[in-house]
Amino acid sequence: MACDRGSNAANRDAPPENRDRRSRWASRVPQQPARISIDRYPMAKSPSSTRARRTPSRRLASRDTLYPLDVVYGRAGVAMPETKIVAPYEIPLPYRAMLVHEDDMTITLERHYGDRVILRALSTFTSGAWYYRRVLLVHEYSGRPVEMGAIRMKLDAFGARVKKQILKNEIPLGRILRDAGFKYVSHAMAFLAIRPNPEMMGVFWMREPKTLYGRRTEIVRDGVKIGDIVEVLPPVA
Repeated sequence: MACDRGSNAANRDAPPENRDRRSRWASRVPQQPARISIDRYPMAKSPSSTRARRTPSRRLASRDTLYPLDVVYGRAGVAMPETKIVAPYEIPLPYRAMLVHEDDMTITLERHYGDRVILRALSTFTSGAWYYRRVLLVHEYSGRPVEMGAIRMKLDAFGARVKKQILKNEIPLGRILRDAGFKYVSHAMAFLAIRPNPEMMGVFWMREPKTLYGRRTEIVRDGVKIGDIVEVLPPVA
């Protein structure tokens, strides 16, 4: 999931055939800006709003903020990072545009970076009907991390073909569900500011700790929750 050098610099340094490939890919990625729903996130309207003044950021139990990442870290014996809930307007750009929306996160990242992203599984396990995994999404071209995510999915909610693809841990979930025409909604439950632990700094190629931003979301189908996700973004230049 070190700062990205940006797709423009990578494109200039790439051989001609790679530049052409990246240009062809960028032309296929929808270029509409990510939606930011002001009505969905009322605190984004103004930092001087009454609600914002009366709702200071506060530190909460890890299950309130980082579930299911806390479960995955706990199973691996990894210390939890310091985390607090923030309002959307407190998230600086460009992180806000990549987090404060209800679109598919995979395609949102591909729009921002102008390149296809691929999945690298960091850990997986099953608990009852639920499948847990922690993954890193990276540029297909450069290998740079663009997101770390932890997800808990109810596998029985998916058809056999989708379930098989999920368990292969090769394709980002958003692309699997979009290609399969799987209908669902994703609700942002909290936006997060995170002081990274050493493990996060390692997967994000960070030399020194900097505040990271992320969100916790729920996946719902036909009114039933079928997944929980925490998504954390690396530093962006």
